[in-house]
Amino acid sequence: MDGSKRKSDGKDRSRRRFRPDGTPIWGKRQIDGPGVWATCVKGKEKQAVGELYDLFDSLATELWPDGDVSADRADASDNDSEDDDVEAQIAKEIASMKRPRKEQRFANCQTDTPCVVFISCKRPVDPVQLVQKHIQNISETGVMQTRHTLRLTPVSNSCVANVPEIQNLCNRILTPFFAAEPDKKYKYKIELRVRNHNKLSRDTLIQTIAKCVPEGHVVDLENPEVFILVEVFKGVCGMSVVKDYYTHQKYNVAAIAKSRNEIECSDAAHIEEPAPAATGHSTETNEERNEGA
Repeated sequence: MDGSKRKSDGKDRSRRRFRPDGTPIWGKRQIDGPGVWATCVKGKEKQAVGELYDLFDSLATELWPDGDVSADRADASDNDSEDDDVEAQIAKEIASMKRPRKEQRFANCQTDTPCVVFISCKRPVDPVQLVQKHIQNISETGVMQTRHTLRLTPVSNSCVANVPEIQNLCNRILTPFFAAEPDKKYKYKIELRVRNHNKLSRDTLIQTIAKCVPEGHVVDLENPEVFILVEVFKGVCGMSVVKDYYTHQKYNVAAIAKSRNEIECSDAAHIEEPAPAATGHSTETNEERNEGA
């Protein structure tokens, strides 16, 4: 009986697997907090997650280079001070093996929906700044650095999709943004996208958010200066505030790259187009001849 129990325990331990941030893989990661919603080619969700990991890690390293350096430096200094104490060094190595795994900056949250991916972001990463940096790079170079990703929508935070929680989320996101320039009165538009959600109507969502916008700012559907991005997916609502959303093709990275490359091709063709050779013949058109007659 003891043998079978030990065998069973060993089997359970062999099945135990953890993500890099220490969370077990059998528990689905909840869609919560700040992150980036992404749409991708159907059937390429897994590939899109992989390429977004690589892209976001590269951008985050550039934008927040000192994110995890302080802890590493502290460990290094401790190691230096204990070089002469072998027993203490061994004890420290054992303790480091038992230490929880370092939490990663980005984590994929399962959506169980074709073409839709959500990558959560951990501090100090700001999803809006992250996406805008990528958009800027594409606008300058025409290179997407991804193959399957279509559109990116950053959300500064998320909540349960009900009216009280959405009101609370608005207070946490909208109030600080508009308070940053108290004398500025913005024209704004609510960009709402709803997927797999039928409890709150679009009108209810829009009215709830609009009531939370501080007084003095007005709705302008034609020429807005500020865009309130709202993503409602199943029972989760995410929100952020951005500018130049229409200028950058609603953050459709494929469209931005295509537009940038078309401009380059057009400019190159214009530069290389040879000037017409001068001849001794008249360039008078048939229409001009008829007028002269």
